[in-house]
Amino acid sequence: MPLQNRVDPFGVLRAVPERGLLMGNRGIIHDPETKTLLKKRWALQAWIICVCEFRDVRREPMGRNRNGGKTGWTELFFLDEVTALSAGHRPCFFCRRERASDFVQRFGVAYGIAEPRAPQVDKRLHKERLAAGGRAPVVSEEELAGLPDGAMIAEGGNAYAMRGRKALHWSSAGYGDPVGFGGFAVRPIRLLTPATTVSVLRQGYEPVWHPSAET
Repeated sequence: MPLQNRVDPFGVLRAVPERGLLMGNRGIIHDPETKTLLKKRWALQAWIICVCEFRDVRREPMGRNRNGGKTGWTELFFLDEVTALSAGHRPCFFCRRERASDFVQRFGVAYGIAEPRAPQVDKRLHKERLAAGGRAPVVSEEELAGLPDGAMIAEGGNAYAMRGRKALHWSSAGYGDPVGFGGFAVRPIRLLTPATTVSVLRQGYEPVWHPSAET
C-alpha cells in the first residue's frame, strides 16, 4: 500500500505508487508507528526540494530516522522539480546547494534584494502556497501566454505545466501531450505556481523536468 507522501502540483499529499525524481520535506508531519500523516500538513515554513540519493544515506520513509530512534522529517516525493515548485517548495541548501543558491540569488534579482536569504523566500512563499491557505489567482489569456517555462496552471482539477508556449497535462506518472491555449474547455484558468517562484523562473531559473516532458 503506497504511503500518503506524494505531492501533487496543488500541494496535496496523495498515496500513489509512483515515487518521482525528487524528494523533499515540510518538517515532521507523520506518525512513525502507523506511517500515516498527522492532521497538520507542515511543521515549518521551509518547504524544501531534495535529491533522492545523497552521501549513501538510507532512510525509512515515514519511519524513525533521527538519532536515538526519534521521528525524523517526513519524506515527500515529487514527479519533478516543476511539480515541487508549483506546490510551494524550493531547493534545499544541504543536498542541492548550488541549485538553492541559484534560486535565492535570482529571487534577489527579481525583488531588488542585494543580499537575499532563504528565510526571506520561505516567508513570501508561505503566504502564497495553496496547501498553506494561499489562493490561486486567475490568469488572463494574455498573462497565460506570458508565463515562463516551468510555471503550472490549473483548469478545474487538472494541472498543466507551461513549456515552449504549450501546456503539458500533469499526472503522477508523467506529462501528457501538449495543449494549445485555445484547447482549454474550462474557465477560469488559475496559476498554481506561487507568484514568488514565477518571478524566479522569469529570471532564468531552470527547474528539473520529468523525462516525459521531452517527448
